[in-house]
Amino acid sequence: MLTGKKVEGRKVRHLRIRARVIGTAERPRLAVFRSLNHIYAQVIDDKRGQTIVSASSTEKDLRGNSGGNLDAARRIGQAIAERALAKGIDQVVFDRGGYLYHGRVKALADAARAAGLNKHEVTAEAEGDGQAEAAPEEKPEKKPRKKSKE
Repeated sequence: MLTGKKVEGRKVRHLRIRARVIGTAERPRLAVFRSLNHIYAQVIDDKRGQTIVSASSTEKDLRGNSGGNLDAARRIGQAIAERALAKGIDQVVFDRGGYLYHGRVKALADAARAAGLNKHEVTAEAEGDGQAEAAPEEKPEKKPRKKSKE
């Protein structure tokens, strides 16, 4: 890790993730960075140290009302998937960048899957649709606890 420097929070989680997640030419890394106002995504081949495609909410054609909301994350996810598929990349390793897999990060990943990246992975929305139709199961009654001998 980094010696002699104080590293905290997201950076520590990001370094821990990066120790395991490595992008190759066959399956590059989809790295996500989010700031308060924007969200950025890159498809990176770590073996060559090269960014293959990128997309961000600061680009003129991908801007909307705001760059830091769920709608912007979905636009970036779809754009990065389309650009990667145009370059012949259909499988990626997802690098959440130390952020929780929730909110904008999850929206970006789901939009990229819906647009064609990692087709074999099932999105959370598709799983939820099938379970919503099933009848909810009743919970069994709990048995009363035994009192301790005191």
